[in-house]
Amino acid sequence: MSLITPVEPLPLRVDDNRKQLGAFLRARRESLDPQRLGLPRSGRRRTPGLRREEVAMLADVGVTWYTWLEQGREVNPSAAVMQAVAGALQCSALETRHLFVLAGLPPLESTQAPVCEGISAGARRMLDSLMPQPASIQKPNFDIVAWNASFCRLMGVDFSVMPEDDRNCIYLYLTNDTWRSRLANRDVLPTFVSYFRAAMAEHRGDPAWEHKLARFFAASAEFEVLWHQRYDVRGVENQLKSFNHPEIGAFSLQQMYWYSAPRNGSRLLVYLPVDAAGENALAQLNRQI
Repeated sequence: MSLITPVEPLPLRVDDNRKQLGAFLRARRESLDPQRLGLPRSGRRRTPGLRREEVAMLADVGVTWYTWLEQGREVNPSAAVMQAVAGALQCSALETRHLFVLAGLPPLESTQAPVCEGISAGARRMLDSLMPQPASIQKPNFDIVAWNASFCRLMGVDFSVMPEDDRNCIYLYLTNDTWRSRLANRDVLPTFVSYFRAAMAEHRGDPAWEHKLARFFAASAEFEVLWHQRYDVRGVENQLKSFNHPEIGAFSLQQMYWYSAPRNGSRLLVYLPVDAAGENALAQLNRQI
């Protein structure tokens, strides 16, 4: 039983989503290069990126209307108009979905609610059968709900003796020196911020998600600063991850995700070797178990 004192949910305001929408629109607009979009040079630009009137022109909407949207006013955009704005801002599929959620619109693709399932005996056998590949099952909020022995050795932690509320990839990176030292990739924290922002868009106001975010803020002032100052959103993706191990040294593994539930449901994460150094590292991890 966890003895952690509950953290009060972050206060929500009625216009919070609209303000989040405005912040995202501004961040996207300021990140775009006018010349790459074929826009003519006209006068000196006081700020980077596109002007509001240029976004309005590209989206075929009124400048005043777009300005109000960016200011977080209640303008109630339609799906067609929001799609046009997303196109003008060169949004990816994930970023477009994020815009729709913040605007209170159904995402373009139909989705099912995630199915909340416990970890079955079969799932645990699957994780063990993946040895020596490190593997875990994670929730959309990055909670780790199941793991195999190789994953524990890779990250230097024993989940079985850890409070359940602490078994979270982001929280461990913020609070556990061993976990953090094992990750050698750059920009880990900004990436986690962008991952969690994208995942949380559909759960704003959910006490469990707000509690999780509040814990991150309490654990790391840097996380909170990045949350408020940057507005990147990213979906989790397969990538090459670099690790440091005090006994094995430096090596890289391919991170692979498989989804075993509807969109935004639980996901299986497996690390696979891509070269001899990775093969040797996993073999040594397996010998240590």
